[in-house]
Amino acid sequence: MKTEKLFSLQKRKKLSNTLKQALEPEIRTLSTEMQQILCDDLITAFQNRLIVLAKAEPKQL
Repeated sequence: MKTEKLFSLQKRKKLSNTLKQALEPEIRTLSTEMQQILCDDLITAFQNRLIVLAKAEPKQL
């Protein structure tokens, strides 16, 4: 697994749109800019977690 760029820009945009739709009731009070920042942060955190887990997996076998 390539760890530097797990998600392409296109995938990040698709994930961001999906998150916005899924979280709409919870984030509707935030400004559009804050919604984008939150979704970007969630995607980055998810990507970082996948990278950590991918590195840890071979050590457990």
